[in-house]
Amino acid sequence: MKITVIGAGNVGATTACDLVKKDLANEVMILDIIEGIPQGKALDLWESAPIEGFDTRCSGTNNYEDTVNSDIVVVTAGLPRKPGMSRDDLLEANTAIVKSVSENIRRTSPKAIVIVVSNPLDVMAYVVLKVTGFKAQRVFGMAGILDTARFRSFIALELGVSVRDISAMVLGGHGDSMVPLPRYTTVAGVPLAEVMDQATMDRLIQRTRDGGAEIVKYLKTGSAYYAPAAAVTEMVEAVVKNKKRILPCSCYLDGEYGLKGVYVGVPAKLGQLGVEEIIELRLTAEEKSALEKSAQDVKANIAKLKL
Repeated sequence: MKITVIGAGNVGATTACDLVKKDLANEVMILDIIEGIPQGKALDLWESAPIEGFDTRCSGTNNYEDTVNSDIVVVTAGLPRKPGMSRDDLLEANTAIVKSVSENIRRTSPKAIVIVVSNPLDVMAYVVLKVTGFKAQRVFGMAGILDTARFRSFIALELGVSVRDISAMVLGGHGDSMVPLPRYTTVAGVPLAEVMDQATMDRLIQRTRDGGAEIVKYLKTGSAYYAPAAAVTEMVEAVVKNKKRILPCSCYLDGEYGLKGVYVGVPAKLGQLGVEEIIELRLTAEEKSALEKSAQDVKANIAKLKL
């Protein structure tokens, strides 16, 4: 098993760190266009192996030839948000970057499963799909796990309970129009509405939508990376170990939920083939309307692309 992480910034480097510590591959390759950065970070990671107890070899490169025949490619390359920016503000610059990355993936790892992290995430997943020409089953994005984790973490803080006892679901695009679903959210099996009033739920839903921006505001020169890295690592593990996990991911829809030709967050079964099944939840009219609006926001950005 060979995994390549494209982009040696905070998200990429932290993802590589999480992957090697879990021993999910024989080799993890970090690729970046800046000379020395992926090599230095990879060497630093490998030198931690005797202490951490993993055997996954970690290497850094500026050359796509070193990534040839990767089984999984994680795309984190792109510009990060700055305070006041939305994910959509990155559209033009990151489209050019991800287009180039996708061309190289198609050339060097034509059988790879590709997990997209670059923002605006749902649109970048679409770019990868169209440029690589891969089956949609093998191209999906990290979004729902992160958004769900944020929702769960805020609920845990509010109620003073363990995050392990909270199960939640967030659908839609990875942006301001994402759709947290309180109806599918429970605390130790108890519906959220039975332990929290509507006003509090609404406040936490809004904080979830603003979760990335809240961190950008604090950092000022970058965006979140610990939680995104943990989220993509969970996805990689589900694929590598063929776990058949049901996880919210940005998937290409071809009629599911009444949507077509767009990437949005939905629950999906992840296994060794990638997205092995899209799970269709029964939505209320209000929930369905919110999901359709979120999908339209993604489609509006896809329409701006020059592929």
